[in-house]
Amino acid sequence: MNTTTAATEAHVTVATIRTWCRKGAVAATKTAGRWIIDTASLAARIAIGAMKRPARKVIAYTIETMTAIGGNRWQRNGMDRVYINDWAAFAGLEVTRYNTGNISSAAYQGAGVSNSQAYKLAGCIDKVWFDAADGKLYARYGYDESRVATREQVWADVVTGIRAAIAAL
Repeated sequence: MNTTTAATEAHVTVATIRTWCRKGAVAATKTAGRWIIDTASLAARIAIGAMKRPARKVIAYTIETMTAIGGNRWQRNGMDRVYINDWAAFAGLEVTRYNTGNISSAAYQGAGVSNSQAYKLAGCIDKVWFDAADGKLYARYGYDESRVATREQVWADVVTGIRAAIAAL
């Protein structure tokens, strides 16, 4: 079998097939400048690749997963929501406070930020919730906006953090 047919069968590129031939991952001979690949050897290589490939975990937004990552369920007037009160932690905002409640130090995405920017980052999103009716995440933006990150960037970081937390379950 030639490299194009082998690539189609293995669901990889032709360049990958050529690399496998050069490295001896599949039994192949080069005749007149073209690789001729042994079918049984290719089937064995595909089977090895399937064993090594971990199954992708499906990330599902459900009431159970949202409460498992720390959300609080709220039901009233036909609405069913899970509020994520600690959304800042999912966004990567780490804050330590004095006993008075004022911020003593802060970091966003691992980089130190000033206390005033930390206040603005925490104020750029007011609420985060999951609505069970349509299965989507929502946010209500606050009035502050930081120079460190826009509201949209913070929201994207919140969603990424929630997805990572669900994947870790």
